[in-house]
Amino acid sequence: MTSTQTRPDDRVAAIDQDALAEEMNAHGCAPTGPLLTADECRDIAALYDEPALFRSTVDMERLRFGRGRYRYFNRPFPAPIEELRQALYPRLLPIARDWAARLGRPAPWPDTLDEWLDMCHRAGQTKSTQILLRYRAGDWNALHRDLYGDLVFPLQVVVGLDEPGGDYTGGEFLMVEQRPRAQSRGTVTLLRRGHGLVFTTRDRPVASARGWSAAPVRHGVSTVRTGLRRTLGLVFHDAA
Repeated sequence: MTSTQTRPDDRVAAIDQDALAEEMNAHGCAPTGPLLTADECRDIAALYDEPALFRSTVDMERLRFGRGRYRYFNRPFPAPIEELRQALYPRLLPIARDWAARLGRPAPWPDTLDEWLDMCHRAGQTKSTQILLRYRAGDWNALHRDLYGDLVFPLQVVVGLDEPGGDYTGGEFLMVEQRPRAQSRGTVTLLRRGHGLVFTTRDRPVASARGWSAAPVRHGVSTVRTGLRRTLGLVFHDAA
């Protein structure tokens, strides 16, 4: 079947789990392949103009985060977004647990997203963190990490809603990894429309002479040169 004949959770099920883990271990990020159809991308991008669907809007320039705006969705989320979150969490969970074991950290994440979000809410992290981002020409996003509270899921996903090279130029997804006792390493990814990228929320394990070390990682977006770039951000912990 093609992606137009399947649901978002079916497309997540088609991800090669071994290849995903291998890419994450090597680079701290990994492409998923198509998660949304072109029509779904257009429908989700159009939601930006319906402010009642969102709990808040962030002006990045005012807060010195970069330039551009993003909005946090209210609950309940549109169906494709909720389906993606529910389907992606168990796919990402083995990687999260493996990384925690390598770094000697607790792995508090239960088997289902609903159980994990219940833990977040009981800890006072109740605000939704699903994001719709919009960048116009000249906009960019400073390097940062999406932590939001003490309870953190170590992986998140961004999905492109517009086509690079057609709808916009520039606007590459950036990751910068601070390596132990070495210069930082940068990774650049162009997000194809409907395709996802899994990446680390805060750090990743890297092999060292003394075992495993945590390499801090930040992410951002390079300056959009022309056009309109919109993305969907899926974070698997709520905010305080």
